[in-house]
Amino acid sequence: MPATGNTRTTGTTRSTARRGLAAAAALPLLIGALASCGYGSESKKDEPAGQAKVASDAKPLSAPEVRIGYFPNLTHATALVGVQEGLIQKELGGTKIKPQTFNAGPSEIEALNGGSLDIGFIGPSPSINGYVKSKGQNLRIISGSASGGVKLVVNPDKIKTLDDLKGKKIATPQKGNTQDVAFLNWIAEKGWKVDPESGKGDVSVVRTDNKVTPDAFKSGSIDGAWVPEPTASKLVSDGAQVLLDETALWPDKKFVITNIIVSQKFLKAHPDVVEAVLKGTVKTNEWINANPDKAKASANAALKAETGKELAPAVLDPAWPSIAITDDPLAATLKTQADYAVKAKLIEQPDLAGIYDLTLLNKVLKAAGKPEVSDAGLGAK
Repeated sequence: MPATGNTRTTGTTRSTARRGLAAAAALPLLIGALASCGYGSESKKDEPAGQAKVASDAKPLSAPEVRIGYFPNLTHATALVGVQEGLIQKELGGTKIKPQTFNAGPSEIEALNGGSLDIGFIGPSPSINGYVKSKGQNLRIISGSASGGVKLVVNPDKIKTLDDLKGKKIATPQKGNTQDVAFLNWIAEKGWKVDPESGKGDVSVVRTDNKVTPDAFKSGSIDGAWVPEPTASKLVSDGAQVLLDETALWPDKKFVITNIIVSQKFLKAHPDVVEAVLKGTVKTNEWINANPDKAKASANAALKAETGKELAPAVLDPAWPSIAITDDPLAATLKTQADYAVKAKLIEQPDLAGIYDLTLLNKVLKAAGKPEVSDAGLGAK
């Protein structure tokens, strides 16, 4: 696989040249189902418990509020912790955060494209989908948030080596989602054949909602799953074993799992608010990485406030360290993931030129004495 970017290195990739209705029509297949691993997370709250209050004498920036969307999911820890600990609100002064939680990528993209959301935390596949569907007019990726956190877990009684996957039934969250595409690419590199539409072939790819996957595993209807955290750790707690961590497949052991995206309309009208949010996310990520145990507890408290449930230690403890929190959007890996979907014949080649605008992020990073990050040649001109 191609090398990926990190916070200390930059890379360039060529942007592709085809953007059209075919790509826009096909890309809805490439939608992340990452939200569905929140387990019982059905609520959508305007003000989560624990959210910092705005000081009465604080002056607002150019907008009175900023609507921020995210999933009640560990891969969205920057949002969970940043809101819970008041680290983002502190940078916004009198501009109030209006948080919204979502359970699926398509609904968050719809909110961003429809104007009811300003900034969102979301996976690479929905980011690509939203950008191409709007013909590059509505969204920009403005920062990274998380890397990794995806594992192949299996029934150890049926599967002991990677070669044993042939002939077995392995779940992915959704046809064309980030993990589904990664697994199809891995299968192809093994020289095995699978029909990407039906999932039938040398390995049976069973598209199963992450909420249902644990029950499917316990019933024996699947033999394993290629899934994000905390679903992977939930399966392990039910008797599965980790056979492969996807980070091992990437040269730098990093690949994007969560981005921060913004409405271009909001970015143009309120760059000061967007910059303040990014100051908050950078400080949040720094705090998370410096205080992993406190951050883990904070994220779990936020999950309980959002969904009414917290993750059990048997799930939370192994899941948390497998997710790397980062400001770097790891842009080269998003391009690679799109290429995998093209290779699997799930989409036509999208034109991703302009999907990133890292100007404000790099301004914030430079001011904080941190290295700037790369858009891998896919930045807005």
